[in-house]
Amino acid sequence: MAKWSAGQRILIVDGNPASRAELAKYMTRHGYEVAEVESGIEAVDACTAYDLVIVSLELPDMDGLYVCRSVAECGVPIIVTAERKSELDCVLALQTGADDYIARPYHFRELAARVEALMWRRSAGMRHAEPTLQRGPLRIDALAREVTVFGRRITLTRKEFDLLVLLAENNGRVVLRAEIMRAVWGHNWSRRTADTHVSSLRAKLGASEWIISVRGVGFKLVSDAYPTSHQPMVDTG
Repeated sequence: MAKWSAGQRILIVDGNPASRAELAKYMTRHGYEVAEVESGIEAVDACTAYDLVIVSLELPDMDGLYVCRSVAECGVPIIVTAERKSELDCVLALQTGADDYIARPYHFRELAARVEALMWRRSAGMRHAEPTLQRGPLRIDALAREVTVFGRRITLTRKEFDLLVLLAENNGRVVLRAEIMRAVWGHNWSRRTADTHVSSLRAKLGASEWIISVRGVGFKLVSDAYPTSHQPMVDTG
């Protein structure tokens, strides 16, 4: 754990003081710099100062999914915790930008391993990503994490961005579902996870034919299929 925790800052957002303090104590022992807040408002205001946010869906002042979406728009990785194991809650959290989801009761060791894996993937992605990907009218700035189509900026969640980069790096080639889940999520989520993110990407990019589904196999980006005469009229962020 120490290899990736040194200097890494984590924000814990939880309305339960005892639960919040116990998790903070555990993560601090593993070398992370940890801060705690109990409200969603505090989390949204402070999130950009941290490398990762662990947020509970049950907060005293606002819906945890709204907090998740707001933090994701700031480009900060998120792990969502919840009082129950629910596929719907999990899917909604992932759709709003969460990187991972874990239900209580959980083992601290498991959560710490997920934090470490997420930190590693983020670090590896920053090291290996091409600075700029140009695919027809699509331009991806990997360092700034910005996407434009015909020069108009398109706002994506962290996972939508990571998925688009993976498809763009393999332009014209089918990317297997297993490869997508391993590279983008690091866990074997349900088929619905990838499908909903692809659907969202199609809507935001403005051309459903650009990302092709290969039934039972995966997805591929075909940049020359994008109609050059079609331009998004509004920012879809």
